[in-house]
Amino acid sequence: MKEPVGCCVEETRFSVLFPAYLEKYLQGIWDDVRTILQQYQLKGQLNLIEGSMSVSTTARTSDPISILYARDFCKLIARSVPVQMAKRVFDDDISYEILNIGGMCNNTQVFVKRRERLVGPGGGQTLKTLEILSDCYILVQGKTVSIIGPEAGLKKAKKIVIDCMRNIHPIYGLKRLMILRELEANEDMKGKDWSRFLPKYAKSHQKKSGKKRKAPLKENKPKSIFPPLPKPRKEDIAMETGEAFLHKKPRKQKQSDHSTRKTRPDDASK
Repeated sequence: MKEPVGCCVEETRFSVLFPAYLEKYLQGIWDDVRTILQQYQLKGQLNLIEGSMSVSTTARTSDPISILYARDFCKLIARSVPVQMAKRVFDDDISYEILNIGGMCNNTQVFVKRRERLVGPGGGQTLKTLEILSDCYILVQGKTVSIIGPEAGLKKAKKIVIDCMRNIHPIYGLKRLMILRELEANEDMKGKDWSRFLPKYAKSHQKKSGKKRKAPLKENKPKSIFPPLPKPRKEDIAMETGEAFLHKKPRKQKQSDHSTRKTRPDDASK
């Protein structure tokens, strides 16, 4: 048996970083990773100091596209995908995608609730149903969702994941996929319009308030460079209206009456 003749003139290398909590896990599975890479005449290296996995071509690498598959293989392993599932990317009919769902929600509590809704109750019933209907492997890990499968199923699973993070329950997408599968299996429905069989959902939530009233535009008054005048005192207002001058006569009369009352007992004694 002849050895495969290499076609790569220069060495091609890719490096993929992995989180620190996967060090022990990667050490345990690295022998399996190396054997898979050797099947495609590739070389792999695990660097625990830098926290990276690197793959490179060798002189015997016969398929140049295999180095790209090996790079994708390492990316999936770095997201905690099992080795037996991650090696499916070496197949030409299999695609993959890693969705970053962490940036789809601004609130952390809302993100956690929607991620739990995607996984489903009872140990991930919703996720298992989606895997069966889309023929894909799906793994929710932290703020990412890894999807591996054929291109058609990959698009279906990706749409349901994104809709779930946009507050659309995955049960609607799963029901749609079930109806599509039944229609595809029915030979009488081939070549016909299926739109009348597919469910259409509308938003039931309505805003309580009507149209927002526009606030009236404020007139732009000319601004003065001088500071505002001080507020007038009560005495100033009384002087302007003339009340301060009218009260002087009654005061003098009261003072004169008071003085006369004091002098009367003295006159009586005389």
